[in-house]
Formats: sequence, structure tokens, C-alpha cells
Amino acid sequence: MAVKLTKKQLAVLDYLRDFLDEKGYVPSYREIMTGLNLTSVSAVAEHIDNLVEKGVLKKTPGEARSLTILDFEHKETVALFREGMMSASEEEKKVLLAAAEILGLDLNAGTDVNADTN
Repeated sequence: MAVKLTKKQLAVLDYLRDFLDEKGYVPSYREIMTGLNLTSVSAVAEHIDNLVEKGVLKKTPGEARSLTILDFEHKETVALFREGMMSASEEEKKVLLAAAEILGLDLNAGTDVNADTN
């Protein structure tokens, strides 16, 4: 399950990642506005709110610089699901696959999907 983002939302997300990598903390809304040449802080807030709604970002209300970029790769969780699948009964596999789908996990990422799993 992939999250669809607009070009502006991708630009905001990329800016957040780059800023965080460079400075070690997330930018303020005003810094995002300036960095992306947006016209107002409210435009930034709208993009941030949409990214939070889509589950790409998390923020703590009332706290400055509280944005957290959520990792959609979920490598540890995928590894646990794969490990569980190896010893699961057929019924347990159905449950695990359904749970992975609900969580949006791609259990085939990084594997040869045509490989024999038996």
C-alpha cells in the first residue's frame, strides 16, 4: 500500500529530510516556507497537516519542531513477519498476510517474488 503524495507534499518531505540530515533537527514552519519559497506559514501548515493525515509525519501539538518523519520501510517489522511466516501453519499464514496488508507492509520487498517459498 503506497501513500500518494502531491508534488508539493513530496517537496516538503524532501526538505524536512535534507534539513534534518544537515542540521540534526527539523525546521520550523517559517524555515520550511523560506526554504521552499512558499507564500505563507499557513500554506506550510496545510501541507504538514495533510502529511500527518496521510501518516507520513507525526507531530506533537503545542511543541516547536516536533515533526517526526515516519519510516515506511518498516524493515524490522517486515523481518518479524517473514520469520513468523517460515514456521506458521497455513491458517496462521493467512492471518499474518492479512495483518501485513492492513499495515501496508510489503513482505516481498527486497526478495525475488518468483522464488519458490516451499
